[in-house]
Amino acid sequence: MIRPTALLYDWDDTLADGWAGITAAMNAALAAHGMPAWSVEQTRARARRSLREAFPDLFGPGWERARDIFYAELHACHLAQLRPKPGAAAALAAGARWPQAVVSNKAGAVLRREVHHLGWRGHFGAVIGAGDAALDKPDAAPLHLALDRIGVRPSPAVWYIGDTALDMQAARAAGCTAILLGDAAHDGGVGRAAPDLNPPDADALAMLLCNII
Repeated sequence: MIRPTALLYDWDDTLADGWAGITAAMNAALAAHGMPAWSVEQTRARARRSLREAFPDLFGPGWERARDIFYAELHACHLAQLRPKPGAAAALAAGARWPQAVVSNKAGAVLRREVHHLGWRGHFGAVIGAGDAALDKPDAAPLHLALDRIGVRPSPAVWYIGDTALDMQAARAAGCTAILLGDAAHDGGVGRAAPDLNPPDADALAMLLCNII
């Protein structure tokens, strides 16, 4: 295990649970296009790419209208339904010895509101969301942007911590160590993600960080 020089985190299902709000916004967009609603479980399993990449495939030529409906609903409800993941605060506190940042495929402005709402802005030297870099995850661009802002060079000593195979792909593309948090049951399991390290939950991650000399 390589001692970290910096810690980068995904957001949804890694540090925070915002799926109720995301699902409500998704269902508003789907309903407006006469499409069946998604459950929270379906949203968790299907929402991987950033909106600007996923919506054209899902909604076709009408995707920009769907985007506007999605964001209108999301802005109305997402903060009220946002919750920290169990153990996330402990992990961030344990990681405070190193520069920390968030890299998510959630829209940057929405992401930064959520970080502020949970009172976690002080933990992070950068909060990078979809649209902040030229390309979104799994491309390396947003991870490299976050590292540039915290003054750390990309290397295997940078840990990127996420909950999906896409996160692990982004970590490898950026030349970072890929840390899978949890069992990725919502995304095909640990085998599909093929992480370098797999703490079972955020409490285990906190303990791991506390024990690094």
